[in-house]
Formats: sequence, structure tokens, C-alpha cells
Amino acid sequence: MNGTIEVRGLRKTFPGAGDKRLLVLDDLSLSIDGGEFVCVVGPSGCGKSTILHTLAGTVTEDAGDILIDGRDHLLARTGYVFQEPRLLNWRTAAENIAFAARAAGLDARETRSRVQRYLELVGLTEFANAYPLTLSGGMQQRVAIARALVIRPQVLLMDEPFSSLDELTARRMRTELLRLWNEERHTVVFVTHNALEAVYLADRIYVLSARPAKILREVVVDVGRPRDFEDPMVLKLQREVIATLTE
Repeated sequence: MNGTIEVRGLRKTFPGAGDKRLLVLDDLSLSIDGGEFVCVVGPSGCGKSTILHTLAGTVTEDAGDILIDGRDHLLARTGYVFQEPRLLNWRTAAENIAFAARAAGLDARETRSRVQRYLELVGLTEFANAYPLTLSGGMQQRVAIARALVIRPQVLLMDEPFSSLDELTARRMRTELLRLWNEERHTVVFVTHNALEAVYLADRIYVLSARPAKILREVVVDVGRPRDFEDPMVLKLQREVIATLTE
């Protein structure tokens, strides 16, 4: 499990008004090391989620190359965590995680083993048989993260997964996510519009322009872990990210 990502000359358009095409990504290139935690920040509608969709292979790029560990990205194992948990409400927490494991081709024995492990990892063992609608928003998102991790992805893609949570719950979830990342060291690509969240989580931040997305700045977060939301360096980098977005 390495998860090195190389994106070169990525271009993506979508149908626009009449016969026109809406240009979302234009000659975008970026590089992410295996095991790195990278955040992508930009204004709404700039193409942040489109980058994740192309990495996952759910959207086909018009031009460019996307390589994961030196091979076509469609051959890689990618886990995806959405803004909303998107759980199957008629299945228990354990069954939701097992569903992803079976879809990845794991046999029954390995599925049971991994479901137990990832329930423990996200701290939900005692809620294994609970249905999603009986869980809090933060607990549902932990199930969604376990579901994404159960396939042991090379790359974990996260699309504003905490934006619908209240700030106190979101802060707890960010801390929990870093704990999981420290244990497993997946490559993480995390999309957010929250500059403080990005600085708290990331090794590096790509700051994007408005559509069509260009990289305005790459910010290296040279702050030790664990980080404090009130650390002066964290707040300084937050201001720098916001200033880049508003210039």
C-alpha cells in the first residue's frame, strides 16, 4: 500500500448552456506522495469534487493522465467518503461495512475479520448492530469512514465529510480521522472549503482558483503533530490560505 498520485494536464468539461461546454479543470497537475495527507481548498464550484471524482474513476477526464503508484488510476483501490454518510438505512453499521468488503471480493471469513477490526478502529464495536438512523451524525460518518477503509485502499478520498456536522463534533471527527491515519497511513486527499480544517489536518494544501481550477498556491504545513486549533502557527497559515483565496 503506497498510494503515490501523479496528475498531469488534467482537463474536464461538462455540458453547459446550448452547445457550449463548461470548463471546470484546465491543464491541472499535482503530485502527492504515498501516505501523505493533502487537502484541496477552493471556492464553491471551482472543481474540487471533480478532482476527487476523476481520481476515483467515477468521472472520465477529457484529457490528461492520472497515475496511482505508476499505473492507471482505474486499477487502484480507492475509498471514498462523501459529504453525507450515504449509508444503507436498512442495514446495520456492521452490515454497511461488510457490504463494501464483499463488493471488493473479500470472502466471508476475511470480511468478518475486517469488519470487526474497523468497527474497533472507529470506536463503534458496541454499535455494530445499530441501524444508521439510530446513530448520531458523527457516528454515521465514522461508519462511512470504516466502510471506505475496510477495502484497505491505496488512496482515501474525502469530500467535505464533516461540513454538515456542528463545529464541536467536527473537531472531534478531525482528531479521530488523524488518529486513524496515523495507524494506517493511507494517502488521503481531503476536499474542504474550511481553511482552518485544512491547516489542522494536512501535510500540504493545494489552494485552487475559481473555475476553471488552477493551483494558486501550494502550502506546506510545517507544524508538528498533534496540532492545536489555537496554535498561532495554525492560525497564521489559515490566514494565508484565506488571503490567497480572496486576492
